[in-house]
Amino acid sequence: MRPDAGLGPVSSNPPPTAHPAASAPPEAAVGVPARPTTRSSAPTGKGTPTDPAPAERAEPPHAKRRGPGRNLPAAIGVGVALGAVVLTTVFVVPQGFPVLVAVAMMVAVLELTRALGEGDLQVPPVPLLVGVVGMVISTVVFGADGLLVSTAAAVCVLILWRVSESMGLTALRDVTGGVFTLAWVPFLGCFTLLLFGQDDGPMLVLLAILVPVANDIGGYVAGVLFGSHPMAPGISPKKSWEGFAGSLVLGVAASTAVLVWALEQPWWVGVILGAVLVVISTCGDLAESLLKRDLGIKDMGHLLPGHGGVLDRVDSILLAAPTTYILLEILLP
Repeated sequence: MRPDAGLGPVSSNPPPTAHPAASAPPEAAVGVPARPTTRSSAPTGKGTPTDPAPAERAEPPHAKRRGPGRNLPAAIGVGVALGAVVLTTVFVVPQGFPVLVAVAMMVAVLELTRALGEGDLQVPPVPLLVGVVGMVISTVVFGADGLLVSTAAAVCVLILWRVSESMGLTALRDVTGGVFTLAWVPFLGCFTLLLFGQDDGPMLVLLAILVPVANDIGGYVAGVLFGSHPMAPGISPKKSWEGFAGSLVLGVAASTAVLVWALEQPWWVGVILGAVLVVISTCGDLAESLLKRDLGIKDMGHLLPGHGGVLDRVDSILLAAPTTYILLEILLP
């Protein structure tokens, strides 16, 4: 029996042999319609296929995309909601501000421990969360001395907890990651509580939060509109020197406005404080970007649409709060 028996009548004259490149797909041989192709096969005047559709054209690797690069409506909505919560707890219900700080830092600690887990660091979250609560309470009750003592106690508990599980070089690396977490998130974050406990504390907290927010907004708008010179392409390709200039202008303006109109302090204090806070906030953003790049992650979390995680939102504030506290002690003793 011939191999093609049962597939239909066969012509007595064998068909001419076709070139392999022009042969029909296998499906056509058995009566199955050929799959549609993504490239048009209509010949051009020169006998070659037409150019691919615009969506198929590969974009040159050096081409620069301009645009927001994020879910802008969601980012604005979440930012407004967070601002309303902070302003309410700072000015209307001040008793709730330490609770808000504790909750935010606990979520940020969980995000950071999960992120460090991507780098094979098994940082135990339980002693860190207990340490956050103890550091917040000690700072509210005893001030700066309470923060120092509670931080040292949290480090001791972390070491004992991790060493009790296993010993060796792995435990040492995990403890180092845990100490880094305590120092970055709750220790620096508790400086917002130290500012809150001073005279005009609510306005000082607003200052430490408003300047980093102005830094982000000014840098974002200026970077999208004018950004063409990358600041640190190996760390954060989207940051540009034009964006940094926008951050500097809006950050200094926000700092000067709060210090002159709300706190009745000299304008030059606002200029100095604003410029330093913008530099510190930008360094904080770059440091977190470098950490995320090393860990191979895009965001620390996904709790806040358009922003990432809580730690992605407060990373600049964590450095701005102690900087504000120290600079005000120096400039306005």
